[in-house]
Amino acid sequence: MRPSQMLRSGGSSPIGKYGKYLGEWGNLEEYERSEEGRLEEDYGAVMDSMGRSQPQRGVITYALSNNAQRPLAGTLNAAIFNTFRRFSGQVFYFAPPMIVGYFAMSWAIERNEYLNSKAGIAEFGEDE
Repeated sequence: MRPSQMLRSGGSSPIGKYGKYLGEWGNLEEYERSEEGRLEEDYGAVMDSMGRSQPQRGVITYALSNNAQRPLAGTLNAAIFNTFRRFSGQVFYFAPPMIVGYFAMSWAIERNEYLNSKAGIAEFGEDE
């Protein structure tokens, strides 16, 4: 089995499995031959077929059954490594402010406890 050829720019339209011309996208026109052998457009047939394409032959489609799919394949593995990657990329944005905030709060709590103790009142009580 050989792979299908890549279509080059311009020129021909795709050919189906059985060598049948599939037409351009939006080609809804139907043609009929006149007595002289020329192809003439049948505008009535065109108007009747508006909104739907001509029936095609040789179009092959493939699908995978719903019970044969694996929708959660690799989710757990990807979640662990992706979470680590995202966390390590953002840690330097939120960790320094959190550390500074922690030390500022611990200093403020310690200072408040000292100022409200006997030693703090004796030292700074007359300033109020």
